[in-house]
Amino acid sequence: MANTFPTISASGTGMQRYMDEIRKFPMLEPQEEYMLGKRYAEHGDRDAAHRLVTSHLRLVAKIAMGYRGYGLPIGEVVSEGNVGLMQAVKKFDPERGFRLATYAMWWIKASIQEYILRSWSLVKMGTTANQKRLFFNLRRLKGRIQAIDDGDLKPEHVKEIATKLQVSEEEVISMNRRLHGDASLNAPIKASEGESGQWQDWLVDDHDSQEAVLIEQDELETRRRMLAKAMGVLNERERRIFEARRLAEEPVTLEELSSEFDISRERVRQIEVRAFEKVQEAVQKEALEAARALRVVDA
Repeated sequence: MANTFPTISASGTGMQRYMDEIRKFPMLEPQEEYMLGKRYAEHGDRDAAHRLVTSHLRLVAKIAMGYRGYGLPIGEVVSEGNVGLMQAVKKFDPERGFRLATYAMWWIKASIQEYILRSWSLVKMGTTANQKRLFFNLRRLKGRIQAIDDGDLKPEHVKEIATKLQVSEEEVISMNRRLHGDASLNAPIKASEGESGQWQDWLVDDHDSQEAVLIEQDELETRRRMLAKAMGVLNERERRIFEARRLAEEPVTLEELSSEFDISRERVRQIEVRAFEKVQEAVQKEALEAARALRVVDA
């Protein structure tokens, strides 16, 4: 199946040609996707699998472009995402009632992130959970606060990002320098037949993308559900401190919380750390149980 759809050459125009090629594959209507999924699941129909994969290559490219700032060839990132897509097609069960794009998104992201983690040594990336979170969220936060200038971040941007991700300002500066060289989706390109435009123009489907809306809603709802369930392990004081320090848009200071609970700032910090660890463990447990349940269904 992997040898029958477009590949990305190493030349400078390789990615442009690839985008031209994958846009030729038609999107599938829900009923058509369902029938193809049934054919592959029940009969191993390779043609059905091929059509399912090729109709979602644009989804892979769109997701892959979100990981352009890690100093890795975008062609390889896309290829790894395609591997995840093929795994998703192999395990896709159309009888469960959701679209392939919703299911495939998780496999595509997991495959790309695993490739990135393999390619970046722990020495480069950092070994703590916070540093890994910084690694995968720095570019998103830079875009949110419009810190898009090349070179070092402004001091106020460094402070804001460090606060949001609970890391030191030195770690933010260091990671930003390691990831320096992000390419803009607004970068101009010249496509085939004399056409020109920007990278983002070639990532937009000609049709209304119901899949994209569904994916975003599904991912947000899943995160909210898992977090809400995980926070059930906290007592009232732990919950208040955790929400004030970790979930609030403007975190409450240790001084304010120490006055509220009549305890020292160090004690507030200890409760915050412990509460975060408890929530993290609960979320990981929930995710593991969900993964096991999915494997049982797929089997």
